[in-house]
This record gives sequence, C-alpha cells and structure tokens, in this order.
Amino acid sequence: MTMRILFLIIIVLHGLIHLLGFAKAFDFGAITQLSKEISKPFGVLWLTAFLLFLSSAILFFLKKEDWWIIGIIAVIISQILIFTAWNDAKFGTIANIIILVAIILNYGSYRFEKSYQKDVKENLQRTNMLTTDLLLEPDLLPLPEPVQRYLKYSGVVNKPKPKNMRIVFEGQMREKGKDFFPFTCEQYNSFDEPTRLFFMKAKMKGFSVPGYHKYSNATALMDIRLFGFFPVVKKAGKDMDQAETVTLFNDMCLMAPATLIDKRITWQAIDSNSAKATFTNHSITISAILYFNEKGQLIDFISNDRDVNHYPFSTPVSNYKNINGTNIMTYGETIWHYPDGKFVYGKFNLKEVEYNVSEFKQ
Repeated sequence: MTMRILFLIIIVLHGLIHLLGFAKAFDFGAITQLSKEISKPFGVLWLTAFLLFLSSAILFFLKKEDWWIIGIIAVIISQILIFTAWNDAKFGTIANIIILVAIILNYGSYRFEKSYQKDVKENLQRTNMLTTDLLLEPDLLPLPEPVQRYLKYSGVVNKPKPKNMRIVFEGQMREKGKDFFPFTCEQYNSFDEPTRLFFMKAKMKGFSVPGYHKYSNATALMDIRLFGFFPVVKKAGKDMDQAETVTLFNDMCLMAPATLIDKRITWQAIDSNSAKATFTNHSITISAILYFNEKGQLIDFISNDRDVNHYPFSTPVSNYKNINGTNIMTYGETIWHYPDGKFVYGKFNLKEVEYNVSEFKQ
C-alpha cells in the first residue's frame, strides 16, 4: 500500500467518524461512542467537517493541488469539535495532526510552484505584446541544406513564428550511480528574450522533491527542495549560465524548429546530414552539432559547452509525431559522454506542446 493511498484512507475514515456527532445531535440511532449531548447547531458542524474531509479527499485523489485549502478548514473545525467532546473524541487529534503535517508539506510545494507561475505570467504578459510574423520559404535560404530540410519536414513554413511555447514532459531521471526516479514537468520558453522556465515534480523514495530551473537574461538558477521547503540542490553562477544556455538552445532545436531562423545563430555546413550551430545570448556563446536523417528529422544534438570539462552532452531523439500541426520528436534522452563511458541520466516523453500561448494553463 502506497503512502498516498494510506493517507487517503486516513482522511476518509477520519471524516466518516464525524458523522457520529451529526447522528447524535439529530437522534439517528443510539450513538454510545459519544456520551455528551450535542446540540443541533453543533451537529451541523460535525456534518460540515465530514463533508469538508470528504471533499478534501476527493481533490487529493484527483491530484488537485489546492486540496489542502479545504483540508485545513476541515482540521480546524474538527479540532474545535474534538475539544467540545474531549473525553470521547480526543484520539481524533492524532488524525488531525497527521493531516495537518501533510497539509503543511503540501503547502511548501504549492508556494514554491507559485514563484514559477508568477515568472511565467510575467513572461507571457511581455510576449503577448509582440507581433507575430509568418515564417516564409525565402527565410530558409541562409540555413544549411539539412536544416532547411528539417524545417520543411516539421511543417513550420507558412505558419506563424513562435513567440513562446509550453511543453509538458513525463519521464525518468537519475544521478550517476543511483536509480531512476519518475518525474513530470512543465516548462514555458520565450524567444524574444531567450527564457526557459522549467518546473519539475518528482518523487524520490516516496518524498516530494519539486525543482525549478529558471533561465532569463542569460542567468540561470537551479533550485530543488524537499517538499518545496528544504533546499536539496541550489546552483547558480557563470558555469550554470553557460550550461543552461546550451539547454535552452537544445529546446529550440528539438521542440521549436521555427526559432532556428535567428540572428543570434550562425551556421556552418558540415555535410548533407549535419550542421554546426553557434548561438550567442548576451555575452554567452555556445555551439552544437545537429545530426539529421534522410527524412529530414533531427535525430541528435551534441555540444561540448554544457560542462566545464567539455564532456560531450547529447540528446538523441525519436518517435516523431504531428502535434498541433508540427512534426516533432516525442521521445528523447539526455546523455553525458564521460571518459569512462556513456551515462544516460534522463528519459523524456513529450506529452504536450503548444506555441504562441497567451495565458498560463492552470
């Protein structure tokens, strides 16, 4: 039995017990578990607590992040009622403490995610002010032939250029020497001022470990916290800024092909199935080699600029599908090529992608 199911059972059972107070107040049967008389107004409160706990349990089961708001109201009412019938109901305090602890921990993740949502809304407000131009076939002419082929295959020609995009992934990640853990993530990228706002929800050994990767104005921050409260990893600085510049450019190449027509990118043709790109954002310049197949699909991205030791970083991708009119990869891996061998640290399955988003999706 998972901790989630066990907690759900605790909420439901604890809520059901409150029906005894309602039944006692309205004389529905012989309620011997409560010795003290209960007035009808207080009986309504016992029923209210039950309904609030039940509603909170349903929202928790549906994975609605605001379940805790109803839950804390239920706990407060419940504890007041327990004090009025302390001799009979005092052990209900234990259940309330368990639920309250879960609420506090959930609030930490909720508050942490709100900082990400605030940044997203500010970026969308800016990009909503931008005009949207069409990407036309003559725009492809400066690009190497395999890159042109990729954009044509993707189906982005004669369509609006993306000002921003929203992506949802699910998959697995790990640190070297450790097991994979599952995650889901949502991110918003904007392209006028290259920005990547990536929020990950992960479970490690049953504990909630959300993480926020923020890249804006060529400055990066990685902040990972246990339950959204306790810092686990926090990284910033020049090395992080360069690494996340590579990550942002990787996003552009894999998931927003139309953004590859950009004055900040210079191209060098290699052969019929590969090309080198150099991307400059503010004072940071990085490069990568892109590999394509005969269909026009981008199949790999390799850069030596994501690590201070210049270990190659690659993202082989596959399983192209048409999503919202764009042919795009839906499976990818993130790989470090260390001297002692290849290390796959991330597996990503694309679930959603949309461009020119006007508002934050709740």
